[in-house]
Amino acid sequence: MGTYEAASPSGRASGPLDTRPGKIIAVHLSYASRAEQRGRRPANPSYFFKPSSSIGTSGGTVERPAGTELLAFEGEIALVIGTTARWVKPDKAWEHVAAVTAANDFGLYDLRAADKGSNVRSKGGDGYTPLGPGLIDARDIDPSSLRIRTWVNGDLVQEDSTAGLLFPLRQFVSDLSQHFTLEPGDVILTGTPAGSTVVSPGDVVVVEVDVPGTSLSSGRLHTTVTQGIRSFSDIGSLPEVDDKQRAEAWGTSAEAVEENSPTLSEELRAKLLRAPVAGLSAQLRKRGLNNVAIDGVRPNLPGSKVVGTARTLRFVPNREDLFKSHGGGYNAQKRLFDSVGAGEVIVIEARGDKGSGTLGDILALRARYLGAAGVITDGGVRDFEAVAATGLPVFSQGPHPAVLGRKHVPWDTDVAVACGGATVLPGDIIVGDDDGVVVLPPSLAEEIADAALVQEDEDAWIAEQVGQGRPIEGLFPLNPLWRERYEAWQKKQ
Repeated sequence: MGTYEAASPSGRASGPLDTRPGKIIAVHLSYASRAEQRGRRPANPSYFFKPSSSIGTSGGTVERPAGTELLAFEGEIALVIGTTARWVKPDKAWEHVAAVTAANDFGLYDLRAADKGSNVRSKGGDGYTPLGPGLIDARDIDPSSLRIRTWVNGDLVQEDSTAGLLFPLRQFVSDLSQHFTLEPGDVILTGTPAGSTVVSPGDVVVVEVDVPGTSLSSGRLHTTVTQGIRSFSDIGSLPEVDDKQRAEAWGTSAEAVEENSPTLSEELRAKLLRAPVAGLSAQLRKRGLNNVAIDGVRPNLPGSKVVGTARTLRFVPNREDLFKSHGGGYNAQKRLFDSVGAGEVIVIEARGDKGSGTLGDILALRARYLGAAGVITDGGVRDFEAVAATGLPVFSQGPHPAVLGRKHVPWDTDVAVACGGATVLPGDIIVGDDDGVVVLPPSLAEEIADAALVQEDEDAWIAEQVGQGRPIEGLFPLNPLWRERYEAWQKKQ
């Protein structure tokens, strides 16, 4: 293992180590699941430093400073260096690791803008790097067989293994040793998988590293979040939060959403608000698009019109173990309703199963507050009348009192979904009225809207003629004689 020997936990200053580490080096993106969530996949590992004064112990606390909101946990595997390493080759790198343990790389997203990428303030607070409670001897393990799990208030929110890493653990040791000397006791935090999110005062976060199928474990690292009473002053940069920071802190890729969601111009939105869904459907059919209607859904507010770009949410059939890991806490459903933008439409795939609610009044209120244009779900809606009272247009299969876990597990967001028999991609344009809901490919939306409005004017003139007692034959659709009369009427308008 090397010359470094760890003692039992000795206080906040060192965690499970006998002394404070000289350096704490943390990896940015390292797990495929996290990279997918962030919407970017690095070609090589990148790093930042954390101060050794950020070390904490199991059973300790981490403070969310007064005036801040976005303290997020990151369960991680920590490597403890055992012998000096400089210019170490990858195949020899593990020989310089003494032990592995559990770590929680807390970060305050409110200060990320101030840090400009350094993470000095956002990641460097006292207690922001709890370690332990025990150490696993590196000689006893295959570094590719480790598992990392995180619980918040008893709910499993992160689970991954070193098989899911973009870069093997050995690579971090070898790469860093090219740039500076790794010394006994130094700690490398190896990144977090998907599932990291915001925690609040009173929450208890637990992290464990183990080798499945064996008794080898770091033990469970417990940290309780507390509310600070002191706020930052203007002697330096103050906390600053925007929608991007909120999205990343809560676990949503704002960049991915932005890339996948074309802007719907106000001019096009105005056209689509005028165009009836039936007319749009006819124009889509003329262009060979027959499978773009979301079937089986009706509006909770008759007479409402929905126009917006799609944000998508996918539910999978309920399975008790999966609901335990994905259904509780700040799950995919809550993250989407907390990050929907003004003018966007939430489209939910519930597989046409209306046997439980896919949203209720609290989520509807949140979406309404954020300016969402509406919600389309091929499942049920709880608190149906209360949802309608929010004023948010919701198209669904109707009311159902059951909670989500009866039928569905909220799985992922901003992916292709199947809603009411139609495929919907993030950024597709959704239009709904009393006749139903259609999906418009963004590249065709302007053309379809213009054609539908032309047809609507023509149909209105035909209806006026029929209302005056003229027969339908030759008038609907217009034969050459009636078209000549219609065009002459148009010129006078």
